[in-house]
Amino acid sequence: MKPIRTIKAPFFEIGPKSYLFGDEVLELARAAEMASKKYDVDVIFTTPYPDIRMVAGETERLFVFAPHMDPLLPGRGLADILPESIKAAGAVGVMLNHCERPLSLAVLRRTILRAKELGLMTIVCADAIDEAEAIAMLGPDIIVAEPSGLIGMGKASDMAYVRASIVAIKSINPEILVLQGAGISSGEDVYRIISAGAEATGSSSGVVKAADRAAMVDEMIQAVRDSWDARVK
Repeated sequence: MKPIRTIKAPFFEIGPKSYLFGDEVLELARAAEMASKKYDVDVIFTTPYPDIRMVAGETERLFVFAPHMDPLLPGRGLADILPESIKAAGAVGVMLNHCERPLSLAVLRRTILRAKELGLMTIVCADAIDEAEAIAMLGPDIIVAEPSGLIGMGKASDMAYVRASIVAIKSINPEILVLQGAGISSGEDVYRIISAGAEATGSSSGVVKAADRAAMVDEMIQAVRDSWDARVK
């Protein structure tokens, strides 16, 4: 089954993780929605499970993703995340293999297949370039190339890694979109990453720890648009 909506480059991903909950998540989602419309940049909002239905119901343009799911079918599985349940709540995609919830390639393959069955998009995290190449063979929609040691450290990937990971992924499947993550803490970081060839980037702690979250979201998403437009002239 194909997704009803598709993401186009350039785009941006925001994941509040467990920094925020409830109304604060919705407030951030609304700021992201406003910036998405203002700059015509697609935004993936990776939403905590309890807030998926709320965020999906209160926004129109955001691509609401779940932070994980399991490859099980309806039935037994008390503490597992059923793919059908996140879709019913309003998610249009799912993040997989984040360093805080790693998966083996075998489980990842089954989970991507379950997502495809339901028309859910997949954004899959990779650390080293050889891992990104192995994941590209599984055919996800998006790969997040991010050295796990930089996550939350306020230091972005070096440009050699950015360019090498893009070439490696695209050489296997040019249809996979490549998001460069880890350590994005300012609009300047965003601009440099997009200028280096990435189709997207994203931020968690750089947004949620900002003194003014809405202003930081606007700054980063504007940087996506400005850098992309300068690059494709």
